[in-house]
Amino acid sequence: MEYKRIKCDLELCSGCALCEFACAAAKSGAFDPTAARIHVARPEPTVLGAISCQLCENAPCIPACPKEALTRHPEHGIIVVDKVRCIGCGWCLEACEYGAITIDPRTKMAIVCDLCLGEPEPRCVALCPKGALDLALAAAGRS
Repeated sequence: MEYKRIKCDLELCSGCALCEFACAAAKSGAFDPTAARIHVARPEPTVLGAISCQLCENAPCIPACPKEALTRHPEHGIIVVDKVRCIGCGWCLEACEYGAITIDPRTKMAIVCDLCLGEPEPRCVALCPKGALDLALAAAGRS
């Protein structure tokens, strides 16, 4: 099944990190990029781009969790973290080849993009000043 994910146009992204601040403010109420579910990455010295969960078809983060705290939402495909089960061990971080999962510094639990479900569109997409972020179908066949 294909799900929508946040896609970054590397040609348009300036690396301003407003997406990180918008996400952190929406999710934690603080302008703290360590609480964001999207992060600006530099995959090459001259390339910047924002990365969030890629909704991999066979998401390696899910079986990596020793406490079975990660599941896939059946309708939206997002990776859901069970806050009761998550112990913040970081195994899901190691399994994610995109670096899209982080540990919240306050709760010490895994955090991953939920596409701002319930909102008209993800905050990062709505507030990107360059229009570099958009919702797109996740590519089929990803790991």
